Parts: sequence; structure tokens; C-alpha cells
Amino acid sequence: MSERALRGTRLVVTSYETDRGIDLAPRQAVEYACQNGHRFEMPFSVEAEIPTEWECKVCGAQALLVDGEGPEEKKGKPARTHWDMLMERRTREELEEVLEERLAVLRSGTMNIAVHPRDDSDGGKRKSA
Repeated sequence: MSERALRGTRLVVTSYETDRGIDLAPRQAVEYACQNGHRFEMPFSVEAEIPTEWECKVCGAQALLVDGEGPEEKKGKPARTHWDMLMERRTREELEEVLEERLAVLRSGTMNIAVHPRDDSDGGKRKSA
């Protein structure tokens, strides 16, 4: 019987409580304007910190606080390149020294170049002619 009593009601969506006899927190209306010319007000508590940006109710763009300061500029990190990371690990003198060593090995012709494992498709059974 109790199952039938609740059938057809939307308990999750609908509240059966009223606002009578409840003192709401003091509020203030804050006005925002977006770049598309839409203006709207949002209610905030008097004690709340007012955000400088809010999503426009009409178009979804970022709306700015009317008669307020603009949003703070965020300092972004510059992109670190491979060169920047390399220079964090070694000095320029060390890099020049390593370069000279590698160039000397290449110029001498004594460098033994092994077959890359992916190039060796027959498992090392290739016969040279």
C-alpha cells in the first residue's frame, strides 16, 4: 500500500516545504554585462566575495562585473623549450666540449654503427655477399 501512495510523485524534483517563517540571509543584487550587450543581475549574500566574472545567462560568454575592477591578469609561464631544459643541466662550455668529442669520433671513422634491431627482420641470419 505504501508503494502506491508515492507512485506518480516527483520527490527528488519537487519540494513540499514553503519559505514561510524563514528569514533569508541578507542579499545584494550584482549586475554583470557580457561583450554581446546582455546585462543581468545575480543575487549574492552581503557577506559573499563578489566574483569579477560570471557566465552570461543568455549566451554563455564571460560577463564582467559592471562598475567593478576587471579580472586580475594571471602570470603565465613561458613555454620551456628543449634548449631551455638542456641549459638547466649543462653549461655552454660543457656542451661545446661534448660536441667536439662527438665530432672527433665521427671524423675519425672508428665509430662502429650497429644494425638497428628493427632493420634486422630475419633475426640476424642475413648472409653478406
